[in-house]
Amino acid sequence: MIRRIGLGLLALALLLAAAVAWLNSRGEDPIPAGAVPTQGSPEQVARGRYLATAGNCQGCHTVPGGDAYAGGRAIDTPFGAVFSSNLTPDPDTGIGAWSADHLWRALHHGRSADGRLLYPAFPYPNYTHVTREDSDAIYAYLRTLAPVRRANTAHTVGFPYNTRPALAVWRALFFSPGGSLADASQSADWNRGAYLVQGLGHCNACHSARNLLGGTTGVLDLSGGLIPMQNWYAPSLASPDEAGVAEWDLADIVALLRDGVSPRATVIGPMAEVVQNSTQHLTPADLQAMATYLKALPQRPREPEPPASAASAASAPAAMRLNTRGRELYELHCAQCHGVEGKGVPGAYPALAKNRAVTMEPPANLVRAVLLGGYAPATAGNPRPYGMPPFATVLDENDVAAVLTYVRTHFGNEGTAVTALEVHRYRTHD
Repeated sequence: MIRRIGLGLLALALLLAAAVAWLNSRGEDPIPAGAVPTQGSPEQVARGRYLATAGNCQGCHTVPGGDAYAGGRAIDTPFGAVFSSNLTPDPDTGIGAWSADHLWRALHHGRSADGRLLYPAFPYPNYTHVTREDSDAIYAYLRTLAPVRRANTAHTVGFPYNTRPALAVWRALFFSPGGSLADASQSADWNRGAYLVQGLGHCNACHSARNLLGGTTGVLDLSGGLIPMQNWYAPSLASPDEAGVAEWDLADIVALLRDGVSPRATVIGPMAEVVQNSTQHLTPADLQAMATYLKALPQRPREPEPPASAASAASAPAAMRLNTRGRELYELHCAQCHGVEGKGVPGAYPALAKNRAVTMEPPANLVRAVLLGGYAPATAGNPRPYGMPPFATVLDENDVAAVLTYVRTHFGNEGTAVTALEVHRYRTHD
């Protein structure tokens, strides 16, 4: 009996291993034996430069102040740090020995030139939707970069997540090689926008929640999530209470992506970096396409207004003391720019009154902005952006909780109180 159970378990294990192996190689063609590095046409190179910008490749593959595309930037995850690779055409430490087929396999199948499975910190679950034509153009551009001899930094992902079997199981669960995202029932602008948002732009890499294993429900999931290890919240693009733009004019969406500011909102934090390095450089046609797609995203119903304000999280006397302290801090540090009534200054300081970013749950972005400062990107449309200075050395956690509670429950806002414990939680990893 025990022997039969053992044999049964062994057979089940072999069956699961075979399934994982098949799921990790499905649809993957072997690299042709004669695949060698090639040079692209000037048109390919120009297109590849643009596409690499649209995908913000340089943002992750460049250490601040370092050589462009030479890798080494840490991408922190709950499982350890993954360091970006050298994409310059150095033959020993970069991709100088790669062919166009190798880059296509990396983008489409998440596999390196030597056959290793890549960590999904490189967002191949999105890049798998990039077309072969665009992959070849990006390859042609990367071949024109100045070679930089810089060995790749070893990842610090801990056991067992650093093992090939663990990565293979993750891919079997959460990754499937993709194809075209085109929808014949939609307009050309919508389809182009879907390609940029879901594929090259890999927006859901930030704008979706992740489970305990770091997986998402797929590239269509733009329902918002806390960015791992950064403690910035990438708001839902499918919620009118967060960052949904279904009710916006297309021109305002385009302005936000192009300039970082619009009559409806201003970007700060990680999104400011995206605008700085990527979206401000896109063509008007591509910006219009992204705006068209984002505006058309199905929106979930609005959340009902909370039944109470700060008092819901504290006794009435405690809430009164918190609001008194919050008002004092606001008048001392905030009112000069945002106004006594929280109306701000158009084109300079954002209004806090009736601002959905102020009442959004969780309050992570407010905490980060108060502690670290809030800065819009410098763009052609916003060349001298106004910014909020950091208050991490001025306000303690109780002070931050008090002033944010005041802002979230005044000026017509119906947000909830912020506690010192929440401030402590979101201020980590400064």
